[in-house]
Amino acid sequence: MVPGTRRMNVRNPSGGSPEIDVDAVIIGAGFAGLRALYELRDVVGLSVRVIEAATDVGGTWHWNRYPGARCDSDSIVFCYSFSRELQQEWDWHERQATQPEIKRYLQHVADRFGMRRDIRFGTTVNSAIHDDRNNHWTVTTDHGDSIRCRYLITAVGPLSAALNPPFDGLESFEGDWYLTARWPEKPVDLTGKRVAVVGTGPTAVQLIPVVAQSARQLTVFQRTASFVLPARNQVFDQDKRREIKDSYDEIWARAHQQSEGLPYDDSDVVFGELPEAEQQRLLERGWELGGLHFVFETFADWTIDEAANTAMADFVRRKIHAVVDDPATADLLCPPDPMAKAAIGHHYYQTFNRPNVSIVDLSGNPIEEVTRSGIRTTDGEYEFDVIIFALGFDITGGVDRIDIRGKDGRSIREKWSAGPRSCYGFAVDGFPNLFMSSGPLSPIVNGPVMNEHAARWIGRAISHLQDNGYRSMEALPDTVESWVKEVAEEFDGTALHKAADGGSQYVGANVPGKVKAPVLYTGHTGNYFARIEKVANNGFEGFSFT
Repeated sequence: MVPGTRRMNVRNPSGGSPEIDVDAVIIGAGFAGLRALYELRDVVGLSVRVIEAATDVGGTWHWNRYPGARCDSDSIVFCYSFSRELQQEWDWHERQATQPEIKRYLQHVADRFGMRRDIRFGTTVNSAIHDDRNNHWTVTTDHGDSIRCRYLITAVGPLSAALNPPFDGLESFEGDWYLTARWPEKPVDLTGKRVAVVGTGPTAVQLIPVVAQSARQLTVFQRTASFVLPARNQVFDQDKRREIKDSYDEIWARAHQQSEGLPYDDSDVVFGELPEAEQQRLLERGWELGGLHFVFETFADWTIDEAANTAMADFVRRKIHAVVDDPATADLLCPPDPMAKAAIGHHYYQTFNRPNVSIVDLSGNPIEEVTRSGIRTTDGEYEFDVIIFALGFDITGGVDRIDIRGKDGRSIREKWSAGPRSCYGFAVDGFPNLFMSSGPLSPIVNGPVMNEHAARWIGRAISHLQDNGYRSMEALPDTVESWVKEVAEEFDGTALHKAADGGSQYVGANVPGKVKAPVLYTGHTGNYFARIEKVANNGFEGFSFT
């Protein structure tokens, strides 16, 4: 059923309870929000209102429009699989699609399925308060709207709460400064400018090579070096695009089983069982294939076997020294820690051979303040015309920065004061009929693939409620506690646990004042999908119903 256009605060629009205005409110109109809207409206048959802060669909891909922005995942699975017609009519033009192309894709989806009529753009959710007596949510916005709904779905994703510059003196800077996660819609001309980029995470890795082409002088401020794998991007010709469309059933079957939702084959090779020459051959093969083949199609045990991890990390360090001409610069670009995660680069290391590019190591020389003319570190001051901050995200912030209050008025921010708590990344005890798409403690996985599974699971949960005459559904505290423990145990058993000693966003260590705790599930995604399917098939065991 595709409902007609509805106005905000129209009482009882779907013939249901007079206590509510719409059946469901979804926060966010990016990949997760659009997919949830389709599922709840067109499959389950609910009346739905989507609240979106931006002026258009896209979510992360609306705001993150900095130079060089593109997906790290293969574009052929950085999309939806729910509609065969959609995947046959859309052409991806590159292996790693650019931000403008991804944005056009989401606009096409919204238009094709008539989604815009159910989205309120340019609107921010201020609060969502659960009414324990009447069992509904009241959502208020910055426009003064008050919407009552039975089901509340957060679809904000892990990359929506950008970190602002924490440096003193920023207001005194006389040049221009930008945040990559809130890049202006109008093009920014950096030609002939002295530019600083603060940060060397995945965003900066994409940004730096593009800025270097136009800036007179580019200075990169690095606190922690990243492992950067070559993208090996390619443009798809007509024959390749036809081949992709003809193979989509196989492509999706692989992606939904693979450990990070990609169209790869997870390696079953054990590092220690191979002679050194074969180990190096596999590493070289992965490096040349590009993208994330290097981490998923080399050794099955690279995240848990120290020797395998060291071999991969040392391999990348040798590549850095082979590419970067200046040995001192190469040393700075080599991460000293185990290989816990990797960014995808488009000529990133080669950029540091340009005469107009330099790097400043912040590990023992932190930024003390932003001055009128630039940046001052412990060792000295640098003058710039433009400063660009690429500081990452608060992964749980998309949810806990909203004033969401469940039973007895307790906020989700209070609930998560010692670290995020959820059941499979979908639900929180004490918050009836609150569902999260790709919420905290869901897997590290290609986003759109996770969004597909999340939308279907949430849709099945609500259908289960309605089919059985229930009014609410809530995760049991023991179920949540069990999942929190399992996430922590999985995390501690991998190379990622080393990130807890640094500033990794995977433990919230990049957010001042946050308790360090795993924020994402690091187990095998294919097994996770099978598990949540089993939970649904068994009548949503681990949840209570009213």
